[in-house]
Amino acid sequence: MPRAKVGAARRQRHKKTLKAASGYYGQRSIQFRVAKEAVRRAGVYAYRHRRLLKRDMRAMWISRISAATEMRGMTYSQFMGGLKKAQCLVNRKMLSELAIHEPAAFDKIVEIARQHLKVAAA
Repeated sequence: MPRAKVGAARRQRHKKTLKAASGYYGQRSIQFRVAKEAVRRAGVYAYRHRRLLKRDMRAMWISRISAATEMRGMTYSQFMGGLKKAQCLVNRKMLSELAIHEPAAFDKIVEIARQHLKVAAA
């Protein structure tokens, strides 16, 4: 019985990796052995940074909300505490967008938070 060769499967695997590495600098886009490692590392970075992006976006929304609430005489933690007591279910992304694009609506939300803080303190 003749020995089975890798043949077409190897060529397809190499083409797939080199296609993924197209645009990389130097031998990383030409030589399979180098491209294989570069593509693998790129995948690791992509996986890691998909998670870091979520963290960075949340931090940005919080800093925007904090700046907007301080302009209205509240701290971020007081504002979020008041919203929690008011059972207002608006996420940070939407609060950030409201603070930038709809200041009048954000003012109303700040007033709701402020009222519920006073009720809880009384």
